[in-house]
Amino acid sequence: MQNEYNLDSTEFYSLKTASKRLFKLISDRLNVNTAYVTKRGNNAMTVVSSYNEKEEIIPEGYAVEYSGTYCRLIINNEKSVMHTANLAHDEFTRQLEVTSQLKVKGFLGVSLTDTNGKIFGTLCVMDKEEKVFNEEDITYLKSMAEILSYMIELDQTKYNMDFLSVPIVPITKGISILTLQGVIDERRAENIIKQVLQYGASNQIDYFIVDLSGLKIVDGYFPTILGDLFQSIQLMGIETIITGVTPSIAQQEVANEQLPRFKTVQNLESALDYIGFELVEKI
Repeated sequence: MQNEYNLDSTEFYSLKTASKRLFKLISDRLNVNTAYVTKRGNNAMTVVSSYNEKEEIIPEGYAVEYSGTYCRLIINNEKSVMHTANLAHDEFTRQLEVTSQLKVKGFLGVSLTDTNGKIFGTLCVMDKEEKVFNEEDITYLKSMAEILSYMIELDQTKYNMDFLSVPIVPITKGISILTLQGVIDERRAENIIKQVLQYGASNQIDYFIVDLSGLKIVDGYFPTILGDLFQSIQLMGIETIITGVTPSIAQQEVANEQLPRFKTVQNLESALDYIGFELVEKI
């Protein structure tokens, strides 16, 4: 089954945040104790986010082998929905091990997709009391799933951008250029730090030339966490040479003093000259 999303279940920040806000509304509207979102993996369904109003039935991180889940019945249903007043009495669910484990009765679940229609998992509600769900209830839960589908797309886009936004260009053995572009928030900075340090160690880098000319300063705020990046690089024995300091960055540095501790030059040619690497034009 090739439906595994790239992100780990712990990384769906937008989906988790949005679902937490919706779960209370869903619980009140459908009069159920529990609402949760699952993610389909290659072999199991894992609960990404959950809400339990009075009694905890489904904790986050709860995982069940795909063949033994209610989610399989939802995803395989041509209408992408499954509901029953009592799971213990339903012919399809009463024999599932999860039914005896959870001891729940009322259940309603709909499939959860991204905006391209690719199956992500399910959005489900359940209660230990019998619940009869009508077409209006189903339509309501599907509308909530549609909202969450945009959050899945947002998380996937952020994930892909993180990998595209750490351009490291090797110049020669031991020398590479790191170009920092756009807006760098704390989450993106942490990803950059992780990838740069791994790259530096794996490729035995001696010098990182860090170009800041494409860095965007938002609301007059220089991303001070980049100072942590530069210090981490130095601690690994890799010298950091900074180029492309724009006027806006320079103005912020007067107060923040993040860059004066590191070698700063005007451009790439000056950085290579400092290292002792000479660019020779071929005739």
